Amino acid sequence: MVAEVRNGDDIGEQLVSGADGGEMLLWKMETTDGVQIWKVFKTLLFHRKDVLDLEWSADGAYLVSGSVDNSCIIWDMNKGSVHQILDAHLHYVQGVAWDPLGRFIASISSDRTCRILVNRPQKAKGQEKMNYVCQHVLTKSESPIQDNAKDDTKPLSHKYHLFHDETLPSFFRRPAWSPDGSFLVAPAGIFKFSDGSTTCNTAYILSRKDLSRQDQCFIIDLHRLISFHVMPALQLPGASKPIVAVRFCPITFSLRGCNPTPLFKLPYRIVFAVATLNSLYLYDTESAVPIAILAGLHYAAITDIAWSPDAKFLALSSQDGYCTVLEFENDELGSPISISETRKAVGDLKLTEVEEKTPTKEVRPPANNTRSTVNEEMEMIDEKMDTDVNSFRQTPSTQTETLTPNKSARKRITPVAVDKPVG
Repeated sequence: MVAEVRNGDDIGEQLVSGADGGEMLLWKMETTDGVQIWKVFKTLLFHRKDVLDLEWSADGAYLVSGSVDNSCIIWDMNKGSVHQILDAHLHYVQGVAWDPLGRFIASISSDRTCRILVNRPQKAKGQEKMNYVCQHVLTKSESPIQDNAKDDTKPLSHKYHLFHDETLPSFFRRPAWSPDGSFLVAPAGIFKFSDGSTTCNTAYILSRKDLSRQDQCFIIDLHRLISFHVMPALQLPGASKPIVAVRFCPITFSLRGCNPTPLFKLPYRIVFAVATLNSLYLYDTESAVPIAILAGLHYAAITDIAWSPDAKFLALSSQDGYCTVLEFENDELGSPISISETRKAVGDLKLTEVEEKTPTKEVRPPANNTRSTVNEEMEMIDEKMDTDVNSFRQTPSTQTETLTPNKSARKRITPVAVDKPVG
C-alpha cells in the first residue's frame, strides 16, 4: 500500500512514493508518441518498515523520510543514496517537514515529541557537507497555576505533554512550514488549562525566530495569555478531534486590512489548511479563528491534504478510499501577491537568526521590564480573540461555512464532487 506521494519539482516531472515495507520509488515523467507516462527511475531502499511521510528540500536535491522503524533518513536524490540517518525518536516517525530556507527539519513522532533539527555543515575533503543535528526537543511544557485555596502569591507548576501519545487513531502527524519559512505548524497537539480540566486538541505555531534564539515561549488560549519557559508557540483554537495534517497554500495574498491587530506582523497574508480526523479548517495569518470550516466530507479519517500550485484547488484524502476536491473562485482567498514583490515594496523582510552557540542553556523568562515581540503581539490581540471566539462557538461544526469576524462579506466555500469517469 502506498502511504505517501510527493512532487519533487515545480514543473511536476518527478514524484517520490513511500509504501509498506519501507520501499521508496522515484518516478519521472516521460513523453512517448505524445503520451505522458510515469516510469520508475530509482528505487530507494533502506527503511526497514513502512514509510509514513516524505518531504523534498527546496532545491529538490534532497529528500527526508519518516518511518515506522523510528528513524528519519535524508536522501541524496542525485545519487539515489542515503545521506544521513536520524534515529533519535523512540516510536514511529509520523511526520516530517523541511524548512524552505534549508536551515531546519522538523519531525514528529508518536513518542510525543517534535524534534527540530538544524543544519550544521561539516567539512569533508575541503567541501562543506550538509549535517543535521537536533537543536530542540519539544515534549512537555510547564505553566504557572494559581492555587487560591492556599496562597495567591505562590504560583504552582503544572506540567503536561504537548502532543498525543501512540493511541492517536492515525498513522500521520504531518507538520508544515510556511512558504516564507517564518513559522512552523505542528499538529497532534494537546493542551490542558489545569490538572483537572479536559484535554483540548490543538496545533502549535512555532516561530522561526524563537527556534533560532531559544527564547521564552508563549501559548495563547481562547481567553488569556499564558507564559511558558520551555518552547515558543501559539495555540490554534481547539478542534473537536485530533489534528493530523497541515498544508500551506503555495500562493501568498495581499492584506485584507480587516483586522487592525493581526496574529502575524507580515506584509502579506498566508493561508493554510488544517485537517483533523473528520474536518478541515482554513486559517489565514490575519485572523485568530478559522476563515472556513468543512466537516462531514468523509466516512473515515482524513489522511492528508494538498494544494494545487495555483491555489485553485485543495484536495483531501481519506481512509474510506475517496478524495474530496475543493474549488475556489477567482480571488476567493484574496488577491495574489508574491513575497519578493512585497519585500521590494516594504523593504527586505529579514528573519532574525542568532548565531549558533554551543551547549543549549536552560531557557529562563525575561525580566519583568522586558517584553518579547511575541508577548506584545499576544497582548494586543487578547481582547480581539474573546470576540472572535464567541462568534466561532456559535457556528455549528457540521456546516460548511465561512466565518466572518468582521462585517465584510465573504463567499461560501463549497465542496465540488468529482464524478468517476464511465468506463
